[in-house]
Amino acid sequence: MPRISFAPFRLLHVLPWLVVAAASRVVASGGTPAGMLATLVATLATMHAFVLTTRFAIESAGGRTQLGDIGFGEQLKLSLSTLWRIVLLLLVVALLLQFFEFPTLASNTLLGIDGMAFDQITSVGKFWSATIAALVLVMIVSAEQSGGKVTFFRAVAQLAWRWPWLGHAVLVLGIIYLGLGFAQGLVRDAIWQFWQTSETSPFTKNLVYFVFIFSFAMLRLWATLLTLTFALKQSYVQNQPTDISSANP
Repeated sequence: MPRISFAPFRLLHVLPWLVVAAASRVVASGGTPAGMLATLVATLATMHAFVLTTRFAIESAGGRTQLGDIGFGEQLKLSLSTLWRIVLLLLVVALLLQFFEFPTLASNTLLGIDGMAFDQITSVGKFWSATIAALVLVMIVSAEQSGGKVTFFRAVAQLAWRWPWLGHAVLVLGIIYLGLGFAQGLVRDAIWQFWQTSETSPFTKNLVYFVFIFSFAMLRLWATLLTLTFALKQSYVQNQPTDISSANP
């Protein structure tokens, strides 16, 4: 739907993509030959969910965006164009960390996109995912201002210029990720106990687990975009007060 007035539907708008991402992550963890393809599908689905949520976050902040006016093909093209650049960045950073003998950090680096919606394993990984999310948001906004053309280095320059605001947002978002990870662990343990002791039907147990997984995924995604969008908007207001009408946030 091009316009959604009933607010809860905004939360459900990205649910199908999170379902695809979660299902693909399960396939990827099985160690099958299809695992690599499943990883790529999960990463793309997470990125596309991020792009869709960006639209609603910008609108919630009182800004304007054309993400709701373009078709699915153009939205997917934006997601792909952003994705391969970020994946290349993750690979380069992971290789550098591996070269300097930080294998654990290197493996967590590759989960930078995944951590924008799903729980990262380490605390450092959570802050890394927050940084990647900030870069992706700047890339999307920059692409809108450039007629849909995604430019990595321009976005990096913009991120550096607006870091006094976005850097604080990344710090806050990393702390939010830590809190969500702690809460998610507590709920996960409670659900495990429920699975072991409850006599309810398998359907009910699966439904509880389904609600648990995707509630936290959507909550993490929305917390990510609302925090970063607010900071990005403040950077435009304080840096370019005469040009705020042209800034999407």
